[in-house]
Amino acid sequence: MASETTVEELLSELTVEEKCTLVSGTSDPTGRATGYLEGVERLDIPSLGMADGPLGVRIPHERATAFPAPLSLAATFDTELAYEHGAALGRETREKGMDSVLAPGTNLIRTPQNGRNFEYFSEDPLHSAAFAAAVTGGIESQDVVATPKHYVANNQETDRVSVSAEVSERALRELYLPSFEAAVDAGAGSVMTAYNAVNGTSMSEHGHLVRDVLKDEFGFEGYVVSDWFATEGAAAAANGGLDVEMPGIPMTEMANTMSDDASPEDDSVETSVPSEGTADAPSETPESSFETTGAIPDPSTCERFSEALVPAVESDEVPEERLDDMVRRVLTVMADRGVLDDSRADSDSVDVSGHHNHAERVAARGTVLLENDGLLPLADDVDVAVIGPNIDEALLGGGGSSEVEATNPQSPATGIEERSDGDVSLAYGLPSVESVSMMDIFQPETGDDEPTRKPDIENAAQVAKDADVSVVFVRDVTTEAMDRESLELPGRQNELVEAVAEANDRTIVVVVNSSGPVAMPWRETVAAVVEGWYPGQAHGTATAAVLYGDTDPSGRLPVTFAPEEAYPTSTKRRFPGEDGSVRYEEGVFVGYRAFDSDTTEPTYPFGHGHSYADFTYGDATLDDGRLSVPVENVSDRDGHEVVQAYVRPPETTVDRPERELAGFAAIEVPAGDTTTAEIDLDDRAFDRYDESEGWTIDPGTYTIEVGRSVRDVRTEVEVEH
Repeated sequence: MASETTVEELLSELTVEEKCTLVSGTSDPTGRATGYLEGVERLDIPSLGMADGPLGVRIPHERATAFPAPLSLAATFDTELAYEHGAALGRETREKGMDSVLAPGTNLIRTPQNGRNFEYFSEDPLHSAAFAAAVTGGIESQDVVATPKHYVANNQETDRVSVSAEVSERALRELYLPSFEAAVDAGAGSVMTAYNAVNGTSMSEHGHLVRDVLKDEFGFEGYVVSDWFATEGAAAAANGGLDVEMPGIPMTEMANTMSDDASPEDDSVETSVPSEGTADAPSETPESSFETTGAIPDPSTCERFSEALVPAVESDEVPEERLDDMVRRVLTVMADRGVLDDSRADSDSVDVSGHHNHAERVAARGTVLLENDGLLPLADDVDVAVIGPNIDEALLGGGGSSEVEATNPQSPATGIEERSDGDVSLAYGLPSVESVSMMDIFQPETGDDEPTRKPDIENAAQVAKDADVSVVFVRDVTTEAMDRESLELPGRQNELVEAVAEANDRTIVVVVNSSGPVAMPWRETVAAVVEGWYPGQAHGTATAAVLYGDTDPSGRLPVTFAPEEAYPTSTKRRFPGEDGSVRYEEGVFVGYRAFDSDTTEPTYPFGHGHSYADFTYGDATLDDGRLSVPVENVSDRDGHEVVQAYVRPPETTVDRPERELAGFAAIEVPAGDTTTAEIDLDDRAFDRYDESEGWTIDPGTYTIEVGRSVRDVRTEVEVEH
C-alpha cells in the first residue's frame, strides 16, 4: 500500500492551483495518451498517462496486439484465461509507457442493438462480474491502473450523452452494479463514469451512486474519472464524487491525437484473394451518420476542472477537504503502483509472439459452434471454397475508441489457405462490407472514394458448387456512438448465403462475425453455423483451428440469440427511449430471464454451444456451498465443457426470475476420462435485493439446475435456506 505519510506530506505542500492540476486533464506533450495528468514538477510528482482499451492498447499511429473483443473472451467462460488476458493488456500498456488503460468495459448487455456490446461481457450479471474481476485483476498485476467503465446503466449509444436511464434500485443492484463492485474488489484503481444520467441525475454528478454506493458502500479507494467532455458542472461533479475530469483540452486538440492521418510503420499483409468487379460498384454498407445519434459530446457544455475548480474551491462552493480527497485518491493510486516514486516492479517484457498466441487462443476458445450437422470438423484434405465480402481482412473489432492497429492481422482466407491440405478457392460474392467508426469524425475529408467490387453472387455460387465444402463468412457493422438499426446482416449477405446453400446442398458452413445476436433466416438450410464474434488479429488462424478441429469449439453464448421483436427492450419506451428518458420497465428480466418469464423459445439460449466431443453428466452434489459435478467424455477426442449452474428460487410473493446463473466452470475432459467440475456458490447465488431490507434470502427450497445451457439441464440438487 501507499505510504500515507508520503501522500499526506505532498498534500500539505501543494497549493490549491497545483491540487487542481492533479485532477484536471491536459495535453500530453508527446501526443500519445488518450488522457493525461500533468503532475507537479516542483514536488517531483510525475505525470499520469491513460491509454484507450479494451481490445488492445490504442496509441495513435502505433501498432499493438489486437486482442479478440471482450464478448469473445467472455464466451470462453474461463476466468483464468481472462486473468491472463488482463495481464497481457497490462504488459502492453506498461511497454508503451502508459500508466493506466481505460478498460475493461463492464456494462451489462441489455439490448442487442447496442453499438458497443462487443466491448462488454454478458447479459448476465454474475457472468459479467466474474470477467470484470478477472480482467481487472490481470491488468493490475502489472502495476497498471485498470479503469472499468462506464458507471452505470450505460446500455445504449443512442442519445448516450443526454438520455436518463429510469431504473429501479433493485435492477441496479441485481443487474447493473455487480460488475463494478467485482472490479473494485479485484483492485481497480479507477472507475469511469458514463455520459448518461440515471433517474434524472448525470452520472458525473451522481452523489448517491458515485459517492454513497461506489465509494462508501463498495469501499472504492481509487479515483473516479469522467468520460471525455462529460462534465457539465465542475462544482456539482466534484461534490457528487467525481475526482478527475477528462480530457481538459479542446475538441480540436483532441482530434490531433485521434486522427489517423499517419499510418503505423509496418508492412501490410498481402492476400491472395482475387479481385472481382470494378471500382464503380456500390458499397454494401448502409450509409451512416453521427449527426443525429445524440452520442457525440458537446465540448462547449463541458465545464473543465482546470478553469472552474480553483474559483469553486476559493468560494467554498467545493470544500477544500473535497479537493484534498480527490488529490489524495490520485496520489494514492500512483503510489500504490510505484508511479509516484518510480518504484514499480519490473514488468514482464512483452513477448510479442506469446501475445499473438494468446490472442489466437482466446479467439479460438471463444468461438461458439451453434449448429453442426456432422460436417465439422473438416478433413485436412477437403477442397474448400472460402466465400464472403471480407475474407481478405481480419475483423479487429467495432468502431470507436477501442480501435487498434494490429501487429499481425490474419485474414480468413489466409488462415484457411495455410491450414488446408486440399485445394482452396476464393470468392467475394459481394462488395466489401465497410466498417463504420465514430473515429471518422476526426478524419480529414479526402474526397476520394475507396474502390469497391461489383456484386457477383452467381460466381460465388459456382465456386461453391465446384468445391467439397463451402465456408461463408458474414459480418455485422457496429461502432461506438451508434446503435445498430436492426439485427439484420447489412447488405445482401443473407442472399449470398442462400445462393451458396442452394448450390452446395448441405455442405456449407456459415461463420458469423458479429457483436452479438444477428438474424439468421438461412440457419435451417446450412450444415453448420459458427459464431466467431470479433476475433481480432488472429481471425483467420483461430477460425481455421476450430473448423479443422485443432481446437475444440468450447465457446458458449454469453448473450441470448432471438428474433429482434422478442427482446424485452423491443418497445420504444425501453429502447432507445422517449422524451429524453429510457425506461427500464423490464426490471430484472433482461436476457434469458425475460425469455424464461414469458416462455418464449429463443433461437439459441444463453450458455448454448456444441463441442466436437460428447459428454455425460453424473449426479450433482452440494457440500458446504461447493457444487461438484462429474463430467465424462464419452467420445474418442479431447474436449472442453462449460458446466453451468442455475438456481431456481422457491415460490414467493416477489416476482423473481425463473432461474439465475449461480456459477460456472470451464473444464478440459480428455477422451474417455471423467473430470469433476467444482463450483462455489455463495449467498449472492440465492438472494435478491429488497429496496427496504437490502439483500434478502427467501426461506424455502432452492433447486440448483446443472447443465450445458440455461435450457439444457442434465442434473439437479436441492438445498434449503
